[in-house]
Amino acid sequence: MKEYRLEALKRKIKEFPSIELICRPTPLYPLEKLNQQARGTKILIKRDDLTGLAFGGNKSRKLEFILADALKRGADTIITWGAMQSNWCLQLAAAARKFGLRPVLLLFKSYDVPAIYEGNVFLEYLLDAQIEIKESEERGKSVNQDKALELLEELAARERAEGYRPYLVPVGGSTCGGHLDKPLGALSYFQAMLEIYEQAAAVSALPDYVVIASGSGGTQAGLLVGAKALGLKTKVVGICVSDKKEEFLPVVKQIAFDLVKMLELEIQLDNEDFILFDNYLGAGYGLITAEIAGTIRNLFKTEAVLLDPVYTAKAMLGLIDLLKRNYFSSNDRILLVHTGGTPALFAFKDYLLSQLSAGQ
Repeated sequence: MKEYRLEALKRKIKEFPSIELICRPTPLYPLEKLNQQARGTKILIKRDDLTGLAFGGNKSRKLEFILADALKRGADTIITWGAMQSNWCLQLAAAARKFGLRPVLLLFKSYDVPAIYEGNVFLEYLLDAQIEIKESEERGKSVNQDKALELLEELAARERAEGYRPYLVPVGGSTCGGHLDKPLGALSYFQAMLEIYEQAAAVSALPDYVVIASGSGGTQAGLLVGAKALGLKTKVVGICVSDKKEEFLPVVKQIAFDLVKMLELEIQLDNEDFILFDNYLGAGYGLITAEIAGTIRNLFKTEAVLLDPVYTAKAMLGLIDLLKRNYFSSNDRILLVHTGGTPALFAFKDYLLSQLSAGQ
């Protein structure tokens, strides 16, 4: 397996067009109060909720490459889908408006949250995004991808009939589909791994583990391929937020292999490199439990860091439980990547308040 120098990997990334959306590097620092409880394990956080676009989030990185591809193809409209409180849809709508594209969003109401203008949906309304809401019995993302893409094609046909030039993107900008024929979303987190490496190496704090909420697969795949290309021993741990491991693992693998092929990397990915835990799905995607509510409150009280209720709260819940189960050793350094999504807190406030008051 080949190990690449940092500058060589940066040159590979520059082969793909991008636009500038985020403030980089995003902050990386230790969680001091949490570390006092961790018996020697050092926990750091990478604040990708502070990317600078519409309350921030990991999707901003992906959109730097995806929107560049849409603009290169002459699109004037960008169409995607997601759940009702999808931070991906908000980030896409904001980035689209910034670069003169019309955002069209297909939102699936797949859990018991009101279909009203709260949280991310309210911000999408302020952006004057075209919003269409569909009822769905599906609880995950990967399971209804084909159906969603069919509906996107119908929307695209309607847009073309009205004289627009649409560009279709799957949920999360992770898998190929629609007009996205390369894993450009994962490329952004390959790039983010190089950023993490530079930040951590500068303070002699290279992580042994990177923990993330894994929902559409591109962030985990990109980080993993980046770590492998740099020759790091860092393991990437994905906490499933949407689908069971057996359904989701092939998705992450495919994105990673597609990225390796696109970058023409001579590295090997083994089955044990793909680490996923689905123990923390709780009642399902986007459903608030007492454990999720408590995790959000506790980190906000101790570190003044807000987690979102759908993604990063589950990632932190998983990290803390894995600590308790001694999955990590006492001298390990763990980096949690905060992937954003905090506007959803306001849409889920009644559920959070109910769970918090019940636990008192």
